[in-house]
Amino acid sequence: MEKWNHTSNDFILLGLLPPNQTGIFLLCLIILIFFLTSVGNSAMIHLIHVDHRLHTPMYFLLSQLSLMDLMYISTTVPKMAYNFLSRQKGISFLGCGVQSFFFLTMACSEGLLLASMAYDRYLAICHPLHYPIRMSKTMCVKMIVGSWTLGSINSLAHTAFALHIPYCRTRAIDHFFCDVPAMLLIACTDTWVYEYMVFLSTSLYLLFPFIGITSSYGRVLFAVYHMSSKEGRNKAFTTISTHLTVVIFYYTPFVYTYLRPRNLRSPAEDKILAVFYTILTPMLNPIIYSLRNKEVLGAMRRVFGIFSFLKE
Repeated sequence: MEKWNHTSNDFILLGLLPPNQTGIFLLCLIILIFFLTSVGNSAMIHLIHVDHRLHTPMYFLLSQLSLMDLMYISTTVPKMAYNFLSRQKGISFLGCGVQSFFFLTMACSEGLLLASMAYDRYLAICHPLHYPIRMSKTMCVKMIVGSWTLGSINSLAHTAFALHIPYCRTRAIDHFFCDVPAMLLIACTDTWVYEYMVFLSTSLYLLFPFIGITSSYGRVLFAVYHMSSKEGRNKAFTTISTHLTVVIFYYTPFVYTYLRPRNLRSPAEDKILAVFYTILTPMLNPIIYSLRNKEVLGAMRRVFGIFSFLKE
């Protein structure tokens, strides 16, 4: 195949939506989801910032999750909507690199942050007397900074490598954003070494944290089951089930997408799975954490004056 000088040409994003009335309907739905996600996550960040009752490690971590989700959906949806409405599918070489960098940063950082949130709940429930010491403000800040830093470093390495691969003249990425595995399909060189590195990176940033999360919550559920207080047990179960719901929604499509060999993947299936972790999950997270959390509902009533029918 003829190689393409990618320093002077754009990529083409084939997109997610069909160019017909169905595509317009789905785009309107996605824009609505984008709006709800922006409002929901922005409200969550504002609540945690202004309400002193939410100034705890768990909610500081949750505010970072909301920030990541906000940046996550903002990385993909606006460009996808613009391309569909303008009937232009191009994205510049630099724009593709920026989009890939921010997407990978959010993906890796959020996986590490969810592991930190699991560790926080493990300490709070299984070691409550040691919790103020082991989960201090300093430790919380270190977890947050570590998640962002490690995610950024990993993302920078992958993005830099992906942009230095020689691409073919077709330069058409069968996706709705610059996803590195989709970009590898149009490379004009053997990429098996890099694909192996993607597998290792996914294991390090997603699979291992997921194992740590399930281990932490397993011990938490065991401790909760043996609680003598029914009220405490119900509150703990509610908190853990909320966290587990978010983890399952995030990790399942991600791990299934990135740990499969290339011969078992299809572009159509990858795009559908990407909708879950780039569009749906960022919208669901603030809903799950607010509707199932009395402390957040109480803060919404105090700050915004809504849900006044609920008792403190």
